Amino acid sequence: MFLQPDGTFWIQLVSFVVFYALLNVLFLRPVSRAIRERRAYINGVTSDYDQYQAEANALRAQAEEVRAQARRDAEHAIAQARAEASNATAEMATQYAQQAQHTVEEADRTVQAEAQSARADEDRVVRQLAGVMLERTLQESSR
Repeated sequence: MFLQPDGTFWIQLVSFVVFYALLNVLFLRPVSRAIRERRAYINGVTSDYDQYQAEANALRAQAEEVRAQARRDAEHAIAQARAEASNATAEMATQYAQQAQHTVEEADRTVQAEAQSARADEDRVVRQLAGVMLERTLQESSR
């Protein structure tokens, strides 16, 4: 009773097959193709993103290496400049110390020469001074 194959069953079956064929042709295949294309696009974008991300990381690493090399070069240049400045300072200090020593030696020679000159004329100066003092004393006593 309930499941008796009659003419409507075969019409419903043919109708279902036609409906499924139309559904497959008009909806399922285009949607399936659109989903595949969308998936391929998403995979391409993801692949491009990964590739660009890898390139960006490589460029960042390269930039960091360039910065590190620049820092090393700058530190080396600064250290070299400091060493040169230190050497120049030491050289200048030595030169000025030699000049000061030379000036001191020259002053010592001048003082010694003047002292010898003063000692050589000491007797004559003492006699002149004694004579002047004697004259003043005599002049004061005669007044």
